[in-house]
Amino acid sequence: MSRIVIACYKPKPGKTQALRELMKEHLPILSSQGLVTDRESIIMEAQDGTVVEVFEWRSSEAIEAAHTNPVVQTIWQRYAEVCDYIPVADVAEAAQLFSEFTPL
Repeated sequence: MSRIVIACYKPKPGKTQALRELMKEHLPILSSQGLVTDRESIIMEAQDGTVVEVFEWRSSEAIEAAHTNPVVQTIWQRYAEVCDYIPVADVAEAAQLFSEFTPL
């Protein structure tokens, strides 16, 4: 069964544009490895600059496989250079009944 996830990326100082550019590669790379469904991701920005991505993995097994996939590991290393992963609960908008974000 597929799994929809919400991933949050807080850009490191001066790395906002680099993160935005990297976001364009994320889903295509996961797709090329057969790890995600054909559903398009939704990418948005919180007021503090955190980028929020909603996308669909093929399965829990696909998520596990990503952790040992060298292609995925390479892009995740690039993410680590430009942002920190944060829980969705740490995004201020998540506390609102109807959370609003800016589309990217």
